[in-house]
Amino acid sequence: MNRFTKKTVLVTGGSSGIGLATAKAFASEGARVIITGRDAAALEQAKASLGDNVVALINDASHSAEAQSLASQLGAGGERLDAVFVNAGAAKFAAFPNVDESLWDQIFDTNIKGPYFQIQALLPLLNQGASIVINGSINARIGMPNSSVYSASKAAVISLAKTLSAELLPRDIRVNVLSPGPVSTPLYGKLGLDSSALEATAAQIQSQIPLGRFGTPEEIAATVLHLSAPESAFIVGTEIIADGGMSQL
Repeated sequence: MNRFTKKTVLVTGGSSGIGLATAKAFASEGARVIITGRDAAALEQAKASLGDNVVALINDASHSAEAQSLASQLGAGGERLDAVFVNAGAAKFAAFPNVDESLWDQIFDTNIKGPYFQIQALLPLLNQGASIVINGSINARIGMPNSSVYSASKAAVISLAKTLSAELLPRDIRVNVLSPGPVSTPLYGKLGLDSSALEATAAQIQSQIPLGRFGTPEEIAATVLHLSAPESAFIVGTEIIADGGMSQL
């Protein structure tokens, strides 16, 4: 399939995990792909894996000033966007009594403030009928201990997709959320756990998934592409959950 031939797409947080898998999926269907990330080395490695029709830009999604900087860079290069996957995010967990303001600010700045102002800054660059997909999480739907800040930030993302879709209807711009459950990505290696604790945590999570396994980044990417393609034109302001049944069964 070549659903994105002659289309330009932006994937924030595109240097690893779900973001990189999605960038590869877009590229495989003919898209010109722009990826962003904070780690220059990881970004260059990702760019090399994506082929020739790709642009890689260093950008920190947690700073609203960088949202405008990214839009300015793209605008100066004459870019027009047909799809945006707002994927960059942060996941840190703490028991409610131990949450401090710095944790709150880091998670909300990256997961909701960043996406909010990034989409706002990109509006002039979005083509009529463009699609925006924001990476959510099933944590917005379940009461998992120690996830109060992270879960609240992802619940805000769901609300944002609804209100922005309503506001952007005159331009036929759709905003939807894809909420993954547990997926095998480098994110789990960033939880600050040693290998044995990480294995125990993974096994405990896996036991709660009806399908009996973690999802793959490629499975999530396939759904992002579906939401970004004309075939999903009747899906507006909603959330698709991809979690192996974890929050549903």
